[in-house]
Amino acid sequence: MKARRLLMWGLLGCLSAAPVMAETDEAPAREKKGSAIITIFSDFHTGFGNVNDDRGFDLDRAYIGYQYKLSEELQIKAVMDFGQSDHVEDYQRIGYIKNAQITWRRGGWTLNAGLVSTTQFKTQEDFWGKRYVMKSFQDEYKFGSSADLAVSVAYKFNKYVSADVILANGEGYKKVQVKDGLQYGAGVTLTPAEGFMVRAYGSYNEAPDNSLEGITNLAAFVGYRNASFSVGAEYNWQSNTKNVKGNDLSGVSAYASVQFNKHVGLFGRWDYLDSKHDWNNASDGMAGVLGAEFRLGKYIKLAPNFRIWSPRADGADKSGYFYLNASFAI
Repeated sequence: MKARRLLMWGLLGCLSAAPVMAETDEAPAREKKGSAIITIFSDFHTGFGNVNDDRGFDLDRAYIGYQYKLSEELQIKAVMDFGQSDHVEDYQRIGYIKNAQITWRRGGWTLNAGLVSTTQFKTQEDFWGKRYVMKSFQDEYKFGSSADLAVSVAYKFNKYVSADVILANGEGYKKVQVKDGLQYGAGVTLTPAEGFMVRAYGSYNEAPDNSLEGITNLAAFVGYRNASFSVGAEYNWQSNTKNVKGNDLSGVSAYASVQFNKHVGLFGRWDYLDSKHDWNNASDGMAGVLGAEFRLGKYIKLAPNFRIWSPRADGADKSGYFYLNASFAI
């Protein structure tokens, strides 16, 4: 009798544990569909010589958002961008919606719609890889915006060739009001060998009214990257900047990095900005950056670096800075 009772209790225990065991076995197979987006860029900087008084701590950017995978083909993403506005005299921060988009992928196709990342300089920005230190050339010198109300389509023909087109509002994510005129852009990316990349891009931004001129952007990029080092260069040209006829800009940017191990690397960059007939002479010039990057675990990067700015304007003083940039991203 006692043995039968023990057997009965044993069977009941096994039955009650079975659902827990099944749930434990299945848990690793469950796919994570949603994830938070938190990215913070900050720095400490100090100037030398004629800019010796320019020093202090700064919070450059804070991105907060969430992305969720609706299915194998659909994903949604929303991101807020907190940064300083050009229209604010002090250091208070203003929030913008940076991304509010839906993405569809099937085969070689990718479709983005909503407030999306633009394709004008996304490839160069990703290759440069040091956005928390300095924006990529076109973003730094305001050739275009990194996000906009748009629809973009990309297709990967094979492992060597891909192409993309975009139809955008043309005013960027900080000015999403609708006006007359749209921006049309198209790009082609070639990867003829592993790690080697070539890209050409062109866009036309219609003028908002007949008294202004449309803006044309052209860009060419070439780069090579492997596990130990990377090197890239780009040429950029813009006509009728700010919709003013004849206000053309052009410039080049070259950058390189060396990775000693997964924690330590060196990087450098050189920019040159020029304007037709010197209409932008006060802002034309050369910039140089040389620094090191330290990865502290999975989420934190530190980059001490020296910078120099050499303006083209006659009599303008050169300026030099030391920066300690920091990035936290998950």
